[in-house]
Amino acid sequence: MYAPAATVDRVTHRLTRDEARRLIVRAQLLDADRPGDVVEVAEQLGYIKLDPTATIAPCEHTVLWSRIGWSYETGQLKKAVEIDRLLFEFDGAFRPVSLLPLMLPAMRRWPQRDSHRQWLEANAGFRADVLARLSAEGPLLASQIPDTAQVSRAPDSWSGSSQVPHMLDFLMRQGEVAIVGREGRHRRWDLAERVYPRGPAEFDPAEFDADEAERLLAERRLQAAGLVKQRSPWTPVGDAGEPAAVEGSARKYRVDPEALAALDDERDGRIALLNPYDGLLFDRPRLSEIFEFDYVLEQFKPASQRKYGYFAHPILAGDRFIGMLDAEVDRPREVLRINAVHEFLPWEPEERDMVHTEIAELGDWLGVQVAGLA
Repeated sequence: MYAPAATVDRVTHRLTRDEARRLIVRAQLLDADRPGDVVEVAEQLGYIKLDPTATIAPCEHTVLWSRIGWSYETGQLKKAVEIDRLLFEFDGAFRPVSLLPLMLPAMRRWPQRDSHRQWLEANAGFRADVLARLSAEGPLLASQIPDTAQVSRAPDSWSGSSQVPHMLDFLMRQGEVAIVGREGRHRRWDLAERVYPRGPAEFDPAEFDADEAERLLAERRLQAAGLVKQRSPWTPVGDAGEPAAVEGSARKYRVDPEALAALDDERDGRIALLNPYDGLLFDRPRLSEIFEFDYVLEQFKPASQRKYGYFAHPILAGDRFIGMLDAEVDRPREVLRINAVHEFLPWEPEERDMVHTEIAELGDWLGVQVAGLA
């Protein structure tokens, strides 16, 4: 059981590493008490990251499957975003609409960078063209909008030389346009007032000032993290929550008081297979210090330097990382091919059976046979 620290700061809490791990795992909805649906996951985690890398399945779907389990179907996410409008896509992630009012003050101030502001000013006519085209014909793909830019940004690997994706991204960050849905991996755009439950212009600018909005966002980030270093650049929480210390660490942490109060609730752990871009893995220093897991994504390493595989999925057992799953789906053959299951330390037979059961359930969810699982 956690105990308040006997220090001058009476609200500081001292946690064992086991308690710290349980707090984080529960906050990330990875214990045995599974969430019921897509929106519940998004509300707790704050965002569901999109990424097209799909050796097994795209990130947004594996993140949801690892939380919800067998009852999750990919169409549920599409319905929540495009029909029910309970989630919205912004900056590479699906987010709950409850966060939109808190994000608007920052949207109104964007951009802060001079180069972005100068590009928008130089392309005032282009900006007007894009908004007019969406107003008259939206929703549209970026490829359906003419590029009338007066000043161009350098080509990148995502959009090439077209300036339309850049303008749409800028207008999204300002809250003027939004992503209404997708055709495959291509985004379909429209005016924000026709996408969001209420268009940004309809929100009362005085509803949240910038400081209040940032404070509330910090609380939501801490809710998703459970426990995080106070000055973390990966999960900025400022002074949200309460101060905490973890045994063996000199770092100053912040803890979610609601999560702390529920720490004594009896909950079982389980096996979870995590996408390499899963939010639990994002804060590498916390992962190393609290979980003693030095995670390296080997996707961008030469094949000869990979230890676990191109896009190996970490295996979480309860509140400890015990191995890595190197697997890939072969759709033409309808097979989930297991290249390797790496054990950090030798597993007990029961532990191995639990991991194999979870891999078999992954195959069932994908609708393919599992091959190569010894």
